[in-house]
Amino acid sequence: MGAGIAHAFLLAGSRVTVVERDADAAAAASAKVLASVAASVDRGTADEAADVISARFSTSTDVAAFAPCSLVVEAVPEQLDLKIDALTRVEAVLADDAALASNTSSISIDELAALLDRPSRFLGTHFFNPVPASTLVEIVRGAATDEALVDEARAWVHAIGKTPIVVADAPGFASSRLGVALGLEAIRMLEEGVASAEDIDRAMTLGYKHPVGPLRLTDLVGLDVRLGIAEYLAANLGPRFEPPALLRRMVAEGRLGRKTGEGFTSWDAS
Repeated sequence: MGAGIAHAFLLAGSRVTVVERDADAAAAASAKVLASVAASVDRGTADEAADVISARFSTSTDVAAFAPCSLVVEAVPEQLDLKIDALTRVEAVLADDAALASNTSSISIDELAALLDRPSRFLGTHFFNPVPASTLVEIVRGAATDEALVDEARAWVHAIGKTPIVVADAPGFASSRLGVALGLEAIRMLEEGVASAEDIDRAMTLGYKHPVGPLRLTDLVGLDVRLGIAEYLAANLGPRFEPPALLRRMVAEGRLGRKTGEGFTSWDAS
């Protein structure tokens, strides 16, 4: 997700810095972002040459590299302790008027903001995977978020060629709450033998005109990510979001979707 967000801002003309946990991760992020930029240039969807865009991009392993930034989007894994650690360390090096955002898909913005020194300059910016192809960004307004920052966020989203929606801070916001509910029910149907994974997905793509079925989408998101969101929603909204046993078993077996080559679809054969 971080690479996709970096790609979107680079193509919009921004100077972008990605900070990773170590040199290997930084090198991998750099390769991924630059390959994505090159692909956009080849497809004719970028307005500048690859070398011009790439000149605005850098990576680091030191959070101090964020000091001159006017906006930092946190995109670490969907684990509360990791997000708190990342956000508090980043905020400590930013200017007072800089904006800080979380790409969380379910964790409470208010819960995160409570541990920050400048909660008025913090909000959620929930991007969707894959970022380059997705046209939606969900802006999540916390109780302490300055309304002017929400307006700024709308402008950022429009500037990168995407459409913003603004939602209040609530478990799962709007998109994750609805998307996970559909995905979990699809997994339960597969678990119960109602239909095959392929036919469950076809029911939604052909019958309801969804661009991708709920099981294939779960593979794209990552079964581990979807499990984490479901557990969070179940804890906050009740048992209707309790993860099916099949989802827990597949995660335990390491079948996490596209990133491992196997989920509800065999990705190395598709």
